[in-house]
Amino acid sequence: MAFGIFIHRSDSIYDDIPSERYQFPKQYLSRAQQCEGDWIVYLEPSKVKETKGYFAVAKVQEIIPDPRKQDMFLAVIEPGTYLDFGDPVSFRDENSIIERGLLNDQGKISGRAQAAVRTLSAEDFARIVERGLGRDEDILPRVGDTMQMPGFHDAQTLFQHMPARERVNQLTNRAVRDRNFRKNVLRAYGERCAITGLRLINGGGRAEVEAAHIRPVEHDGPDIVSNGLALSGTAHWMFDRGLVGLADDLTILVSRQSNDIEAVTSMINSSGKILVPDRLANRPRTEFVTWHRENCFKQ
Repeated sequence: MAFGIFIHRSDSIYDDIPSERYQFPKQYLSRAQQCEGDWIVYLEPSKVKETKGYFAVAKVQEIIPDPRKQDMFLAVIEPGTYLDFGDPVSFRDENSIIERGLLNDQGKISGRAQAAVRTLSAEDFARIVERGLGRDEDILPRVGDTMQMPGFHDAQTLFQHMPARERVNQLTNRAVRDRNFRKNVLRAYGERCAITGLRLINGGGRAEVEAAHIRPVEHDGPDIVSNGLALSGTAHWMFDRGLVGLADDLTILVSRQSNDIEAVTSMINSSGKILVPDRLANRPRTEFVTWHRENCFKQ
């Protein structure tokens, strides 16, 4: 097994859903197979406008032939392992490139940098993950948030100087995943509640908005922005309890079981739909919206 890099761009011609699968041609098969059962880092190439650089990690469950396209293969991502970095990592820093394994004997970037699938040294993996996870205090869950999820009471962990295989353990840590999920969702929604449209900042400069999973983690919902909404505390409470839901066109639905439908309706922004991120890839995916409507929303 080996760590790896998978290059992905949101406008890719390949049939990729980074949290679920990565499609690649046969020429990369032997490299991808080395990563089977191990963790990879997703990289958006520098030629993409406003590139995110190294933007996520995931564990490859298996490599299989693509049943829909000849001579193509799929890296199947292990469910629940994909994680967007709260702090995407640039390809370069002020001193050098982050992925030092790409440098040749002369200190120049080698041709390996053009490979869409490549192995990654343990040192480079640890360096990228350390920077990607970050430790910003302003995006930590407010006191009591993590207590709502039984079994996850992890103390905050310092990330510096941690060996790669120990760092892997952090990638499945619920507190770490919640922090990165919250940071990405709040960034995507501009720290504004998707239902009310309000952007409230407390006296300490912290956004008074929470990151809600559309399909909950305990029901196999992934920690990705397209499965998230930025919601005020009250809107989050109503959404989780099915008092509000979403139509497939993202119109906000109010349950007839609400004890004060007029009050709930008055909280909704004037468009009648949730306010969505500018980036299309960050907007709620229909399958998550449908799951919430069919399993949580009280008709």
